[in-house]
Amino acid sequence: MTTSDTPEYRFFLAGEWRTGAPYTIACPYDGAAVAVVHRAAPADLELAIQAAVRAFETSRRIPLHRRAAALRAIAAGIESRAEELARSIALEAGKPIKQARVEVARSITTFSTAADEATRSHDEALRLDAAPGGEGRQAIVRRFPIGPVAAISPFNFPLNLVAHKLAPAIAAGCPVVLKPASQTPVVALKLAEIIAASGWPPEALSVLPLASRDAAPLVEDERFGLLTFTGSPAVGWDMKRRAGRKRVTLELGGNAGVIVHSDADLAVAAARCVMGGFSYAGQSCISVQRIFVHAPVYEAFMERFVPQVQALNVGHPLDEASDLSALIGASETERVAAWLDEARAAGAECLVGGSIQGGVVAPTVVVRASPELRVNCQEIFAPVVTVQTYATFEEALAAVNNSDFGLQAGVFTRDVARIFQAYETLEVGGVIVNDVPTWRIDPMPYGGVKHSGFGREGLRYAIEEMTEPKLLVINLM
Repeated sequence: MTTSDTPEYRFFLAGEWRTGAPYTIACPYDGAAVAVVHRAAPADLELAIQAAVRAFETSRRIPLHRRAAALRAIAAGIESRAEELARSIALEAGKPIKQARVEVARSITTFSTAADEATRSHDEALRLDAAPGGEGRQAIVRRFPIGPVAAISPFNFPLNLVAHKLAPAIAAGCPVVLKPASQTPVVALKLAEIIAASGWPPEALSVLPLASRDAAPLVEDERFGLLTFTGSPAVGWDMKRRAGRKRVTLELGGNAGVIVHSDADLAVAAARCVMGGFSYAGQSCISVQRIFVHAPVYEAFMERFVPQVQALNVGHPLDEASDLSALIGASETERVAAWLDEARAAGAECLVGGSIQGGVVAPTVVVRASPELRVNCQEIFAPVVTVQTYATFEEALAAVNNSDFGLQAGVFTRDVARIFQAYETLEVGGVIVNDVPTWRIDPMPYGGVKHSGFGREGLRYAIEEMTEPKLLVINLM
């Protein structure tokens, strides 16, 4: 229920704040009204696309030092409003405030790194005389912006995953039309305020909360040079099918596996698996979901792991003591309940947790769950972790690969040979050694294989996705 104190946010269309159909954003934990947001309509999206096409003629020619200056100004603007942005994330996404602050800090790094990348030369000089007939000719290859970018971001990192789309686009010289997640648009709209004051052309950005049924042109319109989407595999792969000739970057789901071998530091492995499996109630595509423990150390690992799971605090996202809070919506808790019921009916046991109250899923550890159960083979996106044993390292590698997903995997071992065996064998976009797959820093290449995605994020890699190489050959004769 809204009150006179509930803040109201218009959408941002090419430098103008506009009104549309209002709807209420509620906190996932208690249903309290967080904000009233104006939803854009199809006509607004068409105007945004037209503005992006016009803005590209300007943005593509902006000197690199001005792009970098705008990016640094955005980073400074985020820093100056850090606590405000963290509270927005906590309330609209249900993310505990201490984790929301980490997300804000990461977004500052994202824009700062993009500023550095904007001025870093990626040009190449080619020796054409390496082939017969190339004598007397010189060549360079330079990257040019691909055109307007359509961006669709998810609810779970409503600031930093927006940053991972906007920051490389600004560095590349591309205008953006962004559709933030319907549940979490407020922090994206606040970011638009910061970008509008940064020196980046306001007409080169639109942030439009749109109903999914109205967002089809972001996918299908040929005026966009690239579509970048983060979300579910079913939606993402359908978008790629419909996207036509434009380039597509997809960051999709996972059900990340962790291997804990007998030579690992079990105390470190247990603590990191707790963090990786239960931060933000497991609502991350690289959240720890499946833990495979070498049989000789299973009991020793569980003695360290289970008490730490039991000690986690569940509560309101603004409570400084909360480690996790509610899932994003009722449909998610209903789905998780069904998956847990299925697992128990098939003989699995919830060693910890397993209960659901309101929108809160208690931190849950499942044992004796067979691989074909959905708690294992699908992305649960909840504070639910399965633990299984293995006899040989090769068996563990095969178990991690027994998945439709392949985003990141974690391997705890001190053996260098096993580390490189895992690196060469695991079918994932990234192998994280002596840490969990949930570990990510923003400059690194990030993306997956199989159903987990297509292309890479991470500032330099995303800039490459948003640019095209162009060759110049000069005959000096």
